[in-house]
Amino acid sequence: MSALFLAELFKHCRWLKYISAVDCSYSIHRGLVFSMSVSQLTQRTRTSDHYIALLEQLYHERNLTQFTAGHSIPLRRNEIYVICRGIVQLHTIHPDGSETLLGLAGPSMPFGLSLTGVSPYWATALTPVDVLPLAMAELENSPTLMAGLFSHLSRRLQQSEAWLALSGKRLVADRLRQLLIMLAQEFGKVEPQGVKLTIRLTHHQLATTIGTTRVTVTRLLRDFRKAGWLTIHQRYLIVPLSMVN
Repeated sequence: MSALFLAELFKHCRWLKYISAVDCSYSIHRGLVFSMSVSQLTQRTRTSDHYIALLEQLYHERNLTQFTAGHSIPLRRNEIYVICRGIVQLHTIHPDGSETLLGLAGPSMPFGLSLTGVSPYWATALTPVDVLPLAMAELENSPTLMAGLFSHLSRRLQQSEAWLALSGKRLVADRLRQLLIMLAQEFGKVEPQGVKLTIRLTHHQLATTIGTTRVTVTRLLRDFRKAGWLTIHQRYLIVPLSMVN
């Protein structure tokens, strides 16, 4: 399986996500459900740690590139980044200046211009991040690296399809609730109160992801809290554990 094939496959899924971001009435994956148990979440973390260890072994002499939170990550053709620490926000900016959140990439997950068909395409450090830049030619020449990368590339595909499926939900409240569950499954940390989202997205970012307004998201989050479905501790959102399993 070549790096070129993986790149083209991922571009296809990213293009579907872009269409959904422009017109949230469009959905070819209506009814798709992305679910993950806590045990699966734990296993995913172990797999991610193993792959990072593999990268460190293969490229121990190469320095990681570090970015502070809020810093834009420069992207180059024929190169991808693999995240070793932190979370990166992937987004596009439309001609009218509006922004659409396309995805979030965490540890061991790849991103880059070679993996998308969206233009313009931006990557911004949502938290402090360490990334390892890799040329596509390096992937082609390393079966070990390719094999390890595939499982994490598939995670990006699953995330993109799951985000696309949100557009199939007619009610905005259902779209927001499902998005929070997906974020908890992907970036959650199990605590006594529930599953805490370890990332903090603005109401505007949540709104652009599900095709609504910031005001609507603010109102719905308030309604979720009143209904006991959502709690907030030190500005972090916490969803019930029963909703994530």
